[in-house]
Amino acid sequence: MEGEAVSTSTLSGKTIIMSGGSRGIGLAIAVAAARQGANVAILAKTDRADPRLPGTVHTAVAAIQEAGGQGLAVVGDVRDEADVDRAVAATISAFGGIDICVNNASALNLDGTEDIAIKRFDLMQQIQVRGTFLLSRAALPYLRKTGAGQILSLSPPLNLKPHWLGAHPAYMVAKYGMTLMTLGIAAEYSQRGVTANTLWPESLIRTAAVENLLGGESSMRRARSPEIMADAAVALLSSPMPPTGQSLIDADLLRGAGVDLARYGALDGFDYDIFVDRPSSRGSTATT
Repeated sequence: MEGEAVSTSTLSGKTIIMSGGSRGIGLAIAVAAARQGANVAILAKTDRADPRLPGTVHTAVAAIQEAGGQGLAVVGDVRDEADVDRAVAATISAFGGIDICVNNASALNLDGTEDIAIKRFDLMQQIQVRGTFLLSRAALPYLRKTGAGQILSLSPPLNLKPHWLGAHPAYMVAKYGMTLMTLGIAAEYSQRGVTANTLWPESLIRTAAVENLLGGESSMRRARSPEIMADAAVALLSSPMPPTGQSLIDADLLRGAGVDLARYGALDGFDYDIFVDRPSSRGSTATT
């Protein structure tokens, strides 16, 4: 049942441009969209396999095409304006337009303020904030042409509780920057045919980042599969009347659609993701 579409609508014929996506959550979203017949262009740096991390932009495109969609690999850096413009131009040339922009690329470092290397701080700000801005801006003229363009950023609700503000400020600023950029675009384009929302996992997700940086095998056993984010993203992106300016949590969205979350694993319990409070203390996850 994993990966089964939860929306009765379809992404058939729609074109998605995504930053990152050669592995993990981004790849799961791309494959789930491809199962509905979407075209997916991926801008990523991973041209060659890394023994520490599975997948390249080329293997991602192969998976997209195997799932029934059309894929396009663009090797490049989302921080580089020329690479972003080249990716958008290649997407337009291949598919004729852009319906959806997914800001997926991200760097993770949870070091504290006195411990983090400045180059790591800069990398997170450049990928998360600059990258989200560059790709969204380059896609916006084409999103507007559709009259129903969508931007989706994989970033968290703005949880301003002291615990999350102080846990790892450098990473917090980068991820909240993605969210603020997206919500700002939602407000700016609210009357211009473009919606923009963010999506974040309730739980840890079984990805290489979790295994390598957030607790290893023990954390992987208490994490859900990437398909929970994929199904939530596809449900949102294929909605005939998507919201805008919302910060959404995957499990909340799917519970509202009547999906049994047991299909995504972590049957013995899961660990909540960064920036996510337990339901009794977080209330609504939407930001308006």
